[in-house]
Amino acid sequence: MAASRIVIENCAIATVDANDTEYASGYVVVADNRIESVGAGKAPDGLENVVRRIDGTGHLVTPGLVNTHHHFYQWITRGLATDHNLFNWLVALYPTWARIDEPMVRAAAQGSLAMMARGGVTTAMDHHYVYPHGSGELSGAIIGAASQMGVRFTLARGSMDRGTSDGGLPPDFAVESLDGALAATEETVDKYHDASFDAMTQIAVAPCSPFSVSTELMRQGAELARRKGVRLHTHGSETVEEEEFCKELFGMGPTDYFESTGWLGADVWMAHCVHMNDSDIAAFARTGTGVAHCPSSNARLAAGIARVPDMLKAGVPVGLGVDGTASNESGELHTELRNALLINRLGAHREAALNARQALRLGTYGGAQVLGRADQIGSIEAGKLADLVLWKLDTLAHSSIADPVIALVFGAAAPVTLSLVNGKTVVEAGHLTTVDEDAIARAARDEAQRLARIAAQG
Repeated sequence: MAASRIVIENCAIATVDANDTEYASGYVVVADNRIESVGAGKAPDGLENVVRRIDGTGHLVTPGLVNTHHHFYQWITRGLATDHNLFNWLVALYPTWARIDEPMVRAAAQGSLAMMARGGVTTAMDHHYVYPHGSGELSGAIIGAASQMGVRFTLARGSMDRGTSDGGLPPDFAVESLDGALAATEETVDKYHDASFDAMTQIAVAPCSPFSVSTELMRQGAELARRKGVRLHTHGSETVEEEEFCKELFGMGPTDYFESTGWLGADVWMAHCVHMNDSDIAAFARTGTGVAHCPSSNARLAAGIARVPDMLKAGVPVGLGVDGTASNESGELHTELRNALLINRLGAHREAALNARQALRLGTYGGAQVLGRADQIGSIEAGKLADLVLWKLDTLAHSSIADPVIALVFGAAAPVTLSLVNGKTVVEAGHLTTVDEDAIARAARDEAQRLARIAAQG
C-alpha cells in the first residue's frame, strides 16, 4: 500500500540535527509515521498520495518536545505546601499521596498528559512510585491514559521500600516490600515494554530516591533492568539535605553511592542533579549517565541551580523535565525552555550559560538522548519518526521578534497549531484531537476533591 503523505511548507524549520540545520522557509514531508524529507523552499513536485498539505506561513516547525521527568499523580494535589523545601514538602504531602487509587491516578495522568501534549510534548514520561496496598492497577491506568492521548510514552515504574519505621520519609502503608516491588516491576516490563523502533510505550526501572528505598532495592533494581534490557531512572543530588542524608546513612555522597549500587551508566538517567561537584559531573560524563533538568521545580522547592552548562561541556546527556505538578503547577514543558535558559543565567556562567538553540536542544534531542531514543526522535531528519510541532509565531506575542527560535524560547508560550505523534494528529489549532479536554478537567477536579476528603479523614 502506498504511503500516505502530509506536507508542511512555507515555514521556518529548526531541525536540531547534529549541525543545527535551520531553514528560514522550508518544508517537511511525512510518509505514514516517518519523516521522508526536509529542506529549503517548496516541497518536491510529484508527491503521491498527499492526504494533507499545510501552509505553515508564520510558523516554526521543531521536533516534538520530550519530557524526561514527571509525576502524573501529583496533578490532583497542585497548589499545596507552596512554601516548603523538598524534605518538608514530601513530609507534608506523603500522607495524602499514600491514599491515591486507580480512578485518581487515571484522572491525574489524563490531566498531566493533556497539559503537556497541548503545549508541544510528543514524548512523555511518568515516574510513578506510590503504590498503596489495594489501590488497583495503577501502571495500567497511566499507560492507558497515554495510549488514549496518542503520545509516545515511557513509564518509569517506581518503587519505595523504606518507610518511616526504617528511617525513610513515606508512611509505612505507602511502601512495598523489596520482593514485592521487584516482582511488580518485572511484571510491568514483561507486560508493557516495547523495544521496537516506533514503540509507543516503554518501561524503565525506577526506585524513587536514596531516602525512600533500600540499598538492596537499588542494587537489585539495576540488575533487573539490565537483565530485561530496559533503562534505569531515579532522583539524584536534588538538595543539600539529600547529600547530608546520604553521607550520614551510607558514608558517601549521592554519586558515589549510585556508583556503588550499579546506578551509573549509559542506560541510566537521573532527575535534578542540582548539587554536583566537578568529580560528580566527571563521573556522569565518563559513564554516559543522563540528567533530567527540572528548572521550575528546582526553583519552586528552593533546591538550587543545576550546573547544566558544565554538564553539557563535559558531555553529559541532559534533557528537560516538567517534574510533578505539585512542584510545578503549570504542568507544561514548553515553558521550561525559557526557564532553563533564564535560571541558568543566574548561575556562575551568567549570560553565557545557555542560548536559545541550546535550550531548544535540551527539550528535544537532549531528551531523546536521555530516554535512549536519539536515533528515533528528537530531531527532524529523514527516516526518523514523525513527531513534529508547528508553533504559531505571527501573533501579537511574537510578531516583532525576527528570529523564530529566539521567539519560541525567549518569548511568551507559543500556541501549537499542529502536533503530530507517529504521523498522527494529536493537537489541532491549540486543542487536543484525541480526548475531551473539558471532561478531563472535570474528572481531575472531582478526584482531587475526593482525595482531599479522604486525606482529611486520616
